[in-house]
Amino acid sequence: MRAAQDADPLVTAERAERRAVPPALDTMLMIGGLVALWQVGTILLGHEALPSPVATVSKLAGIMADEDFPRHAWETARASLTALVISLVAGLAIGLALGAHRLAGEVAEPMLTALYSIPKITLYPIILLLFGLGISAKIAFGVIHGIIPVILFTMNAVRNICAVYLRSARAMRLTAAQTAGTIIVPAAVPEIVSGFRVGFALTLLGTLIGEMFASQRGIGYMLVKAMETGDTGTVMALALLLVVLATAASAALLALDRRLRRHALAS
Repeated sequence: MRAAQDADPLVTAERAERRAVPPALDTMLMIGGLVALWQVGTILLGHEALPSPVATVSKLAGIMADEDFPRHAWETARASLTALVISLVAGLAIGLALGAHRLAGEVAEPMLTALYSIPKITLYPIILLLFGLGISAKIAFGVIHGIIPVILFTMNAVRNICAVYLRSARAMRLTAAQTAGTIIVPAAVPEIVSGFRVGFALTLLGTLIGEMFASQRGIGYMLVKAMETGDTGTVMALALLLVVLATAASAALLALDRRLRRHALAS
């Protein structure tokens, strides 16, 4: 009986979690270490090259209090959220289709991987020709960054589904839509959420890059203007804001991913 419990992966995972450092303490230690390294860098490089954490937070508070900041923040949020929704919905649909049809997936995977490895900035002239200047180009640039990881994660998740589930669906004569809704998607959800997490970060990155090259509004535009004028304090403050937002969203998706995997392991 004891040997069976020791072999149970769920019991092993629970014991490992009890022995591990509490997540809150682990996070605080990591943040404290990063802030300490940041302060050491400020001392070594000087305040002009690398503003201190306190000065950066103070600068960020001043930027957020400015009357123009909400307009820039809303422009970035609107473009990135639209690009994220398109990436997730389209990536999920394409990934499910390629995963369900193995031959099509095997043909498409190397092409998607090659496209993913291309520096996306080289495609920006094409994006401008197709969509022109404005929010459409930023959304498109965000989508081409984020959609491919979602497709690849979803496709591999569908491929790794236990064959017994699919044979059961055929035995019960489920339609393709019923099979996808009741078997494929629930079984692949943990991997799909992992793809969403990667897609979110890359979509935000693509939107910001789009704002830096062809926009008159947005946080990316604020960043490039600060770099042109050599305003290191503004660059660091905006970078800190983006890091905090991206880390918070990624942590929430990671917690959801772990919870789904734990639930899948338990069932």
